[in-house]
Amino acid sequence: MADILAPMSGNIWKIMVKVGDKVEADTELMVMEVMKMEVPITAPAAGLVKSLNVKEEEAVEADAVVAVIE
Repeated sequence: MADILAPMSGNIWKIMVKVGDKVEADTELMVMEVMKMEVPITAPAAGLVKSLNVKEEEAVEADAVVAVIE
């Protein structure tokens, strides 16, 4: 099981997966907007998306767990 962390503080701009989706390593899970820049958040390994802990347009702090893959 892997916790996916927000790399920095910002807003979740777009979520590309849903709970139950099978993903490969480096699959783009969501995109954050940080100071007018898009920052992709990717899967560190292959697995299933167990949970999404954020919604689009939600503000998150650095190192917040935004998703879990198992």
